[in-house]
Amino acid sequence: MKRIFYSLVLLCAGFIARADVQLPAIIGDHMVLQQKSKVTLWGWTTSPTETVKINVDWDTTHFKTKAVLGKWSIQIPTPAAGGNHQIEFQGSKNSIKITDVVFGEVWIFSGQSNMEWSGDQNLQETLDEMPNATNNQIRLFYIPKATSSYPQEDVRAHWVVCNPEAMKSFSAIGYFFGKELNQKLGVPMGLINSNWGGTPAEVWTPEDILAKKSNLWEAAKQLRPNAFWSVYPGLNYNAMIAPITSYTIAGALWYQGESNVGQYQTYAELMETMIGSWRTAFKNNFPFYFAQIAPYSKYGDNNLGAKLREAQTKNLAIEKTAMVVLSDLVPDVSNIHPTKKIEVAHRFASLALVKNYGQEAGPIFYPKYDRHRVEKGKIRIYFRELNGKLVAKDGDPSHLMIAGEDQKFYPAQGKIDGNTLLVSSPEVPNPVAVRYSFSNDAIPNLFSREGLPVNLFRTDHWDN
Repeated sequence: MKRIFYSLVLLCAGFIARADVQLPAIIGDHMVLQQKSKVTLWGWTTSPTETVKINVDWDTTHFKTKAVLGKWSIQIPTPAAGGNHQIEFQGSKNSIKITDVVFGEVWIFSGQSNMEWSGDQNLQETLDEMPNATNNQIRLFYIPKATSSYPQEDVRAHWVVCNPEAMKSFSAIGYFFGKELNQKLGVPMGLINSNWGGTPAEVWTPEDILAKKSNLWEAAKQLRPNAFWSVYPGLNYNAMIAPITSYTIAGALWYQGESNVGQYQTYAELMETMIGSWRTAFKNNFPFYFAQIAPYSKYGDNNLGAKLREAQTKNLAIEKTAMVVLSDLVPDVSNIHPTKKIEVAHRFASLALVKNYGQEAGPIFYPKYDRHRVEKGKIRIYFRELNGKLVAKDGDPSHLMIAGEDQKFYPAQGKIDGNTLLVSSPEVPNPVAVRYSFSNDAIPNLFSREGLPVNLFRTDHWDN
């Protein structure tokens, strides 16, 4: 606690040297404020009890608030989408005016490299899009990589009106998601990029919260140190999430998990903990949509990749979450970075359009295992969220395994029977368990009639 107090004293001392009213980086020119909401504006003053006046050009109210220990905040209502607006912040000695403020939808994008991937990694989809990327309706806020042992109050970033060079370095999924929502909703989009390739989910979760859960803390200890990214709990959260938790957002997209396959047993609880901690910090029960990790051949033995995907599926029990399945979007299973980011962004956008904005969009339901029944040497699989019949592309259903009481799995045949799947094998006359797509690199061929892939599943809970 003493170190935190001294850090705050030094932070305030820095502000004294500059001005008597100070704003965080995320409140600045070109920012997007969440429309039709009460947004928080905040900052610091050199005087512990300074009065700050806030004038906005969309409301005749004269807003003012008083700092407490040098920090102030105030909630201000925002109208429907639009712009260009100005806000003026006045203290007793200085004033700050920010311009080109617009109202729209604000989303944050976080995770590891598959969310980070952009034109900087020569992603062809981004490079092809660059000539079309000048768009005043899309604003980008790119938080640079940083770590901290203690929660920080600010970041070194600024809002940028979307242009080809800024878009090139921005999350491809984030940009294409924002572009589609801008086109479909006709409102400005504020896109916040906060990710770091290679990072496990522990570093995006507050340390003090993880420390209270012994199983999660012990799992975090098993993470191997790496020279290119942090593995200690909370370090990225402190520097790249905590400083913006007062900013009002519409929702979050998350693509991560590749670095946690070794912790698959605790991953579902870890993500539930992380999501809850973010929502608490933002004081906002915002939607949290995540991507299931894609097939990849180098996750090692024991189907670690499949077990992590299974853990991610369990997180769908968390309120206001949804998952996109990507098993059909992998041209090369030896590449941990699938290159089809536009389609991933489209699937995320469809979720948001339907669930957040009540619009019709592409399909959003990925068929999932519901229950099974043994029938004369076969097992019948029932699905939920199927919305019609099953479809097997390019032949019979693939990547099916079946086992008896001995727990030995054999390749199985599948037959679609309406909205169910019959699975059998002559090697297993008395089956008790079925697995579908349950390996690190399976690219299976079962889909809904609407064209979305069936999620992997297993009917057993065996360790093998």
